[in-house]
Amino acid sequence: MSYRGKWKPKNLKKYEGDHTKIVYRSLWERQAFRWCDDNSDIMSWGSETVIVPYVSKIDGKRHRYFVDLKITFNSGKTVLVEIKPKKQTVEPKKSKRKTKKYIKEVYTYGTNLSKWEHAKQFAENRGWVFEIWTEEKLQSLGIKILKMDKYSYGRKKPKKHNTANVL
Repeated sequence: MSYRGKWKPKNLKKYEGDHTKIVYRSLWERQAFRWCDDNSDIMSWGSETVIVPYVSKIDGKRHRYFVDLKITFNSGKTVLVEIKPKKQTVEPKKSKRKTKKYIKEVYTYGTNLSKWEHAKQFAENRGWVFEIWTEEKLQSLGIKILKMDKYSYGRKKPKKHNTANVL
């Protein structure tokens, strides 16, 4: 099940970029979009409107990183935001066996580190701030964390079956 879709803001003037092309890639992003759109402390915001060039430490190649959010507050502060589950922001625990899952986690973490180091420098060069928002940060901002997000890794809650009629 995919949690990707188009999103339409209520406050078109607040959105930087083409408001007809806003795509969320997780339910957490969708909730963050709603928070930005409704928040009176936010002057403007954009989704994937900032592109950070970077060289990956994993493959040594040049890539482009589309930052999840750019938020400019009424105070003048601008924040670049990446939304990730906390699990993806910490180094994977070393494994005795080099399973496919472990290798993928190491690759993802290394790629993310490269992106985030460059995004931090990119932001600082412009007088901005780069932040990673995990589920903890989202909740502290009052953003509701919806269940069954892509960050649940596709695990669905088992259906409760009414067995009264079966027995």
